[in-house]
Amino acid sequence: MTDLDPEPSAEASIAAQGPVPPGLSLWRWITEGLRASILLAPRITGSPSPWQLIVIVLIPSLLMLGLERLQIAGPASFNAAVELNTYWAFAITLWVGWLTLSRGRADATLSGWFALATWAALPWTLLMGCMSLAYFRGWLPAALTTPSAFWTVYGGLLGIAFVAGVRLMARYVPRQAWLTLFMPGMLAITALGIWDGMQEQERVWQPDASAAAAAPERPRLHLTQEIFEAQQAVWQRAVDGIAPRRAGEAQVYGLVFAPYASEDVFLRESAMVGTLLEERFDARGHVLRLVNHATTSGELPWATPLNLRRAVQAMAERMDREQDVLVIYMTSHGANDFKLASSHWPLTVPWLTPKELREALDAAGIRHRVIAISACYSGGWIEPLATEHSLVMTAADAEHTSYGCGHRSELTFFGRAVFDEALRKTQSFEAAFAEAVPVIKQREIDAGKEDGFSNPQIHVGAGIRPVLDQLSQRLGKN
Repeated sequence: MTDLDPEPSAEASIAAQGPVPPGLSLWRWITEGLRASILLAPRITGSPSPWQLIVIVLIPSLLMLGLERLQIAGPASFNAAVELNTYWAFAITLWVGWLTLSRGRADATLSGWFALATWAALPWTLLMGCMSLAYFRGWLPAALTTPSAFWTVYGGLLGIAFVAGVRLMARYVPRQAWLTLFMPGMLAITALGIWDGMQEQERVWQPDASAAAAAPERPRLHLTQEIFEAQQAVWQRAVDGIAPRRAGEAQVYGLVFAPYASEDVFLRESAMVGTLLEERFDARGHVLRLVNHATTSGELPWATPLNLRRAVQAMAERMDREQDVLVIYMTSHGANDFKLASSHWPLTVPWLTPKELREALDAAGIRHRVIAISACYSGGWIEPLATEHSLVMTAADAEHTSYGCGHRSELTFFGRAVFDEALRKTQSFEAAFAEAVPVIKQREIDAGKEDGFSNPQIHVGAGIRPVLDQLSQRLGKN
């Protein structure tokens, strides 16, 4: 059996063009390399000039250095020694390329292949670099913050870059050569690169020493036996701390759920809502906060779906299930499949669904429910939670994101407008919601929200309205 070129159509196209013209432009080398990145055959052969090859390799290197620099907020210093240590991959790649090309066509030069291969991989390595940047700066969408989701997308991009390189080499050499030499070599280089990246080592860009001293390192959760045992005690203290029901009319109990540990805005918002319920709704001793944050593991129970079910049951055992009102406030990121995002790395916390909350409330037999969800796409929670005896309000409809859940946000737009502002002037959830919606809309316009108005939603069941009206009137007189 004779060796055949895997892409005879590309070969025929080049042959039909006649001799390769000398002195191809730098732009031609770049565009043909980008063509190879989308798995199309480049339409040139030969070699770039020495200065062209330098520029062809230098531009991607500078782009990746720039992305790595952006991963650090504030002043940073460049560590040239660390950058030079990464060039071992270039040397091995060139050796594998030379070894493979020596078995192929005479017009396939090492410099020409390397120039095309560099730009064939660039779009995908840039996307991987952007993912890393978004991870370090906290810009990733909630759906990509879990390790499995992040590495699935990252691995997919790496796989496309690998396939582009394989197809490019397959154009120049017999199938047997790239199967036995090139593919094993590139797989080994890729595996070594991944392994090297996972090791604890210095980075090319280092935070400025003075800036690092001024800004303390963000606290992280360290899972130890002591932490697990302490959480059991924290949970018991929190449940035991729920005060007995006071005799009289309908009373308010509060359950605040903040499961996303990576951004402090949810911690702050949970504290604000808890305090407001105690002060404005006479709920002192009746508020339970479940929070995921590295600084609160010794003080507050973790915000997990299991703890939420337990907290709902604990509240039900202490309140009048037919007369009292349970207010549940949930603040986190939200996904377009209507799951509430959870994050407390390295603890694995499942994302919460509307169905799980509804089942917990129904099982506990709590009749009157006020549920507020401050999260993107939270309008998708309305239908699963709506009952005749419930009020459900959300920070967005089922098709839009909400706003104000970034690292620099003090509170979310919804939490700030409805709870921190409007409910300080009234004890009516309906009135507060109506007042807050136009305020939220204007603030989103001023902030430049690009995907349209979040469009907060509300459902008020006929059975709970008179209960809340009576509660509002009574509390307003105090």
